[in-house]
Amino acid sequence: MSSATKKQDGEPEKDHGVLYLGIDLGTSRTSVASSNGQRVTLSSHVGYPKDVVSKKLLKKDVLFGDEAVQHRLSLNFYRPLAAGVLKLSSNTTSTDVEGNMKAAADLIREIIRIALPRKDELIYAVIGVPAQAAIHHKDAIIKAARETVDSVMLCSEPFAVAYGLDMLDDVLVIDIGAGTTDLCRMHGTMPEDSDQLTNTFAGDYVDELLSSMIKKRYPEAQFSMRMIQTIKERHASVSDNMPPVIVDLPVQGRPTPFDITEDLRTACRSIVPPMVEGLGQLIATFDPEFQQRLKDRVLLAGGGSQIRGLDLAIEAEMHKRLGAGKVLRIEEPIYGGANGALKIAHDMPAEYWEKLK
Repeated sequence: MSSATKKQDGEPEKDHGVLYLGIDLGTSRTSVASSNGQRVTLSSHVGYPKDVVSKKLLKKDVLFGDEAVQHRLSLNFYRPLAAGVLKLSSNTTSTDVEGNMKAAADLIREIIRIALPRKDELIYAVIGVPAQAAIHHKDAIIKAARETVDSVMLCSEPFAVAYGLDMLDDVLVIDIGAGTTDLCRMHGTMPEDSDQLTNTFAGDYVDELLSSMIKKRYPEAQFSMRMIQTIKERHASVSDNMPPVIVDLPVQGRPTPFDITEDLRTACRSIVPPMVEGLGQLIATFDPEFQQRLKDRVLLAGGGSQIRGLDLAIEAEMHKRLGAGKVLRIEEPIYGGANGALKIAHDMPAEYWEKLK
């Protein structure tokens, strides 16, 4: 767990003058739960007007969430978190890096603003990050947050989910986001690196696979990735008996119906084998006496957990590969990580909040 705090003169007693925030900083959505009772989710998109015309049209210096998506053609448009981490690879230009850092900082500032902190409150935030986020990505997130918060601590997203539900012993957590699927093995202690796995077979992967399958089957159809994502979020299922999915897509400007039932089911099912393979790795390297208990306590969380029938599909694949398995879907997939991060913030002793300066 990584943490940093701005130095304060005469640090206040815990819970006095402090707003605690739990933030799930995701590729697709960012959610916050706060100690003042606010809970808000926002799509992780940020946009800045391209020129004086777009600025006059939009009357804003920066747009967030669905509003940014709606006006993206008029914006320098950012989705700052790729595969759950800030886009800081050597393949990006310095302008991209600076733009994504600014977008990430502005996104954090906005999610905190809509959590309605008082001006006289210090802001202590726990931010959930992918289970195996590299140290430079964690440092980048702390840097993006430091302009807005007085104290920040990072934890793995699946750990936050388990902590929020008080399921800290002999449980496997699957947290399916847009950029990553995070797996975490809980056994009554803080998870170590060996207890966690991350893969990129997640929501974005499903979108890309579905897009390529539709293009192959219906080459005349026109669509954007945003349209594909919307279709998936509305109809996603892995069930053999899923209702037919007939969608209208333009062909030379004319809306035309297409049956994408089989393609959608296949794309959604594609994330199950690598997920169970990861579970198998975490189970096989655990104490043999407790392996069965792990198989019987698999917790399914994250936005991707809303795919219909996914819990049963994972169970079936676990029985096939591992001989057993029981999967429980959490009740609040959008806020599971944020709720857990907020609980961590409340419970963490003051000495764990290190100094930023």
